[in-house]
Amino acid sequence: MLPRRLSARLNHLLGHSPAVVLLGPRQVGKTTLALQIAETRPSVYLDLEDEADRGKLSDPVRYFADHERELVILDEVHRLPELFQQLRGVIDRGRRQGNANGQFLLLGSAAMDLLRQSGESLAGRISYLELGPFDALEAPPAALDTLWVRGGFPRSFLADSDDLSMEWRRDFIRTYLERDIPQFGSRIPAETLRRFWTMLAHNQSQMLNAATLARGLGVDGKTVAGYLDLLVDLLLVRRLPAWHRNMGKRLIKSPKVYVRDSGIAHALLGIRDKETLLGHPVAGPTWESFVTETLICAAPDGTEANFYRTATGIEVDLVLTLPGGKLWAIEIKRGSVPKLESGFHIACADLKPDKRFVVYSGNEKFPLNADTHAIGLVELGQTLQAVK
Repeated sequence: MLPRRLSARLNHLLGHSPAVVLLGPRQVGKTTLALQIAETRPSVYLDLEDEADRGKLSDPVRYFADHERELVILDEVHRLPELFQQLRGVIDRGRRQGNANGQFLLLGSAAMDLLRQSGESLAGRISYLELGPFDALEAPPAALDTLWVRGGFPRSFLADSDDLSMEWRRDFIRTYLERDIPQFGSRIPAETLRRFWTMLAHNQSQMLNAATLARGLGVDGKTVAGYLDLLVDLLLVRRLPAWHRNMGKRLIKSPKVYVRDSGIAHALLGIRDKETLLGHPVAGPTWESFVTETLICAAPDGTEANFYRTATGIEVDLVLTLPGGKLWAIEIKRGSVPKLESGFHIACADLKPDKRFVVYSGNEKFPLNADTHAIGLVELGQTLQAVK
């Protein structure tokens, strides 16, 4: 296994918060990371999808009292939402007894529902952290293209061959559609949701056109919005909002939408390897989404991510507003010879960013003009990580 960049942050939060929620899609490595944390301190692990482990919580207050000096790890905690009311009392009792922090580590796969349940019951007692698939700062530099093609889910990225990676991703998609999503109460037919997910992959990194998607599926716009909300909630799709501040220009308001893991997008489209991908029209858009995900994950907490586009088509692929208000404008190019287009200059004149970058597929950093640098993805991600 590759070391996860988030492990230090998770340890920090456990030292400063009674409970931490670690969010992330299934099979992303949450359990592996949690068990690594468990090896460093007295801990107990319960998988709430396992009937025997759920049975141990028939009297949760008694169980937690028996393990009050241990870190209690609850995997797939959304399976027992009624636990959150019990956790509040346990946490408060632990505080009174001098066991203020590091009491619970909660793992979950559905963001909005889990955030709502925990936020209502544990306000002021809980911190949140999201674990995504491997990104470009966690994989070996020589494996960057493999990461782009296969995506960052550990068993896909680390598979012995492209064929085995593709097989795993197809099984992952099938399991999500047929088993996991129905567990969250969704009654959407699996085949309908597969078609919708595939349509998003075809339109990777494009602005959301709900009417077109609705016509393609034979449903109305509200239904499409519900499908999208579900995939966003499951951390499988990202809605990148448009830059919305009033600048005296007509700005596009529709968000960009993309499948967050490039490997899953490629599997939905039947793209097995790099050669096939390079000949496919989705290569540029999935590279853009791959870069965007890495940079958003590398950015410091509190960073706001947008894209900028005017009604006349002037665009910047990614605009990051860092804590403190500094603005970075980032253009994303797949080629090895990056070029600045006039639209980027016009957009930067509007945005007045503090820094301007063009991310490209090479590794060397060099100036394109007095204000803008071409830079490799890994170096820009590392630069973002270093921002205080």
